[in-house]
Amino acid sequence: MRIIDLLKASAIELGVSVASKDEAIDKLISLHSGAGNLADVEKYKEAILAREAQGSTAIGEGIAVPHAKSDSVRVPALSAITVPNGVDYQAPDGKPSDILFMIAAPLDGDLHLEILSRLMVMLMEPEFCADLRNAKTTEEFLSIIDKKESEKYPDEPKQTEVKTGYRILAVTACPTGIAHTYMAAEALEKAGEKMGYPVKAETNGSGGAKNVLTKKEIAECDGIIIAADKNVEMGRFDGKPVIKTSVSNGINKPEELIQKIIDGKGAVYHADSSEVSAADDDEKESFGHKLYKHLMNGVSHMLPFVVGGGVLIALGFLIDTIAGNADVGGTFGFTNNIAAVVFWIGKAAFAFMLPILAAYIAQSIADRPGLLPGFVGGLFAANGYTFNAFFENKDLVGDGSAVSGFLGALLAGFLAGIIVELLKKAFSWLPKSMDGIKPVFIYPLFGTLIMGVIMCLINPVIGVLNTALSNGLASLGETSRLLLSVILAAMMAIDMGGPFNKAAYVFGTAAIADGNTWIMAAVMIGGMVPPIAIALSTTFNKKKWNSEELKSGPVNYLMGLCFITEGAIPYAAADPLRVIPSCMVGSAVAGLVTSLFNVACPAPHGGIFTFIVCDNPLGYIVALVAGSVAGALMLALLKKNRTEKA
Repeated sequence: MRIIDLLKASAIELGVSVASKDEAIDKLISLHSGAGNLADVEKYKEAILAREAQGSTAIGEGIAVPHAKSDSVRVPALSAITVPNGVDYQAPDGKPSDILFMIAAPLDGDLHLEILSRLMVMLMEPEFCADLRNAKTTEEFLSIIDKKESEKYPDEPKQTEVKTGYRILAVTACPTGIAHTYMAAEALEKAGEKMGYPVKAETNGSGGAKNVLTKKEIAECDGIIIAADKNVEMGRFDGKPVIKTSVSNGINKPEELIQKIIDGKGAVYHADSSEVSAADDDEKESFGHKLYKHLMNGVSHMLPFVVGGGVLIALGFLIDTIAGNADVGGTFGFTNNIAAVVFWIGKAAFAFMLPILAAYIAQSIADRPGLLPGFVGGLFAANGYTFNAFFENKDLVGDGSAVSGFLGALLAGFLAGIIVELLKKAFSWLPKSMDGIKPVFIYPLFGTLIMGVIMCLINPVIGVLNTALSNGLASLGETSRLLLSVILAAMMAIDMGGPFNKAAYVFGTAAIADGNTWIMAAVMIGGMVPPIAIALSTTFNKKKWNSEELKSGPVNYLMGLCFITEGAIPYAAADPLRVIPSCMVGSAVAGLVTSLFNVACPAPHGGIFTFIVCDNPLGYIVALVAGSVAGALMLALLKKNRTEKA
């Protein structure tokens, strides 16, 4: 079937004047209706508008091809108009559209897609488009199309049965699931339309999976494109050709990826983990990129707990300050009854942060069987569980000196994923009949047991490190007040809740009892700087961060002011080799200034809400500003620009 078989003279109008995109759509639909192509005009218009809501169907260079599949279409058909003055159809190149074809397609076939492919190939030739624009009659318009089609396809094959459904499927996902996820999906779908190969893209965004691929679609498609910087559910693609690549390639190279599927270059994916997974021929996935995807899967799931919990804790401090309790010491933030409710709800949310981080790193490596071992590993890291603590207390009571914190949770996440992957290989000899029980019983059971034992062995080592750090700090304090302030402040930024941070904080709180409140001033300012430095960087140096980091950045102003160092953890986890040193420099500068200005702080926490009870609060503010600016400048120097990465 040829293009002119679908395009009747009665469905063509030349030299049309339309003032808007909506008028152009109405005109094209009316031509379809007049040619008898539609059974229900309004229903078809709804389908057209629904497609346009997903993104303009304008191709650029003056061409637009609105289209829709609907059960209101009687037969596959085209309508066409030329608009000498052009109409704003929201084309990607910003140019007005003056040649518009509308495709009406029934639900039960895709013969029209071959016609669309031919039409798009022909429309890529400027001379052909110029001839269409200059056509004086509908007959001449059809003749130009017929002549070009005959040149392009001289040996017209007999009509054959055309495969129904989507030819190509895609899954897009970036670590944060916001901008790049949807940009890649739109780019692939538009490229598919342009090339004549319908693409359906599933988006694994922050609000969950949308436009989910069905079993029938997967079974009938020619291949799948995975454009993702985090792991997606792959078992459903067993036996299908798959190309795996980055989300940035989905945005920038959609035609190339689609062509590889059409050319049969996608490697057949096997769900068995022992099989080699498919990868884009142009971009073999490096070890570092794999680590990045696993890490970001944990960070993206952890982020809501950090933000939500941190803001609630800050509100507790604010309410207690308003109530006049800024100088109560250890119960600041929850002395007032209302403050206590808000504060402890926030603390409860915050308590999930490290287990969530570890669990979803493990899940990214080992899929769902990794979740439980990861949760347990993160919980053990957060609470400092050890064998001695279990033997002595016969209860789930951790050792405060053995808390491994953020770094321990990172390690636990990767270890849990690796353990489960090893268990999959170890139990691969079991019969097929056991496949259903392995992921829900065997892997979580043994993985959790092994993970718990390993963390109980690791955490005492952290305890020894904590003790050594405290002893070293104590001896240092006798010789140099200035140097001690710098070191303590920098330690608060090393692991943001881990052993170094805890050692510095414990040393500072213990010093309060001895009357050395200047030590707590350095400790608190060191913990306040990292989130604020990051917030400053996301505000004034946006090119260093991705869209989700920029969106969450302003919250870190509040977290830093409230002495919630953990607000910086998602940023440090995503780029530890640059973010952590930058924060350490900023905190060290702040600690130095507190010592030079003889700042003292009698409160063990509360951040800026306790400045009122500090000695030399103005000096404390100067220290905070100096350290935060220094940290932001270091981030500007060390971090690379983020141009394509999600």
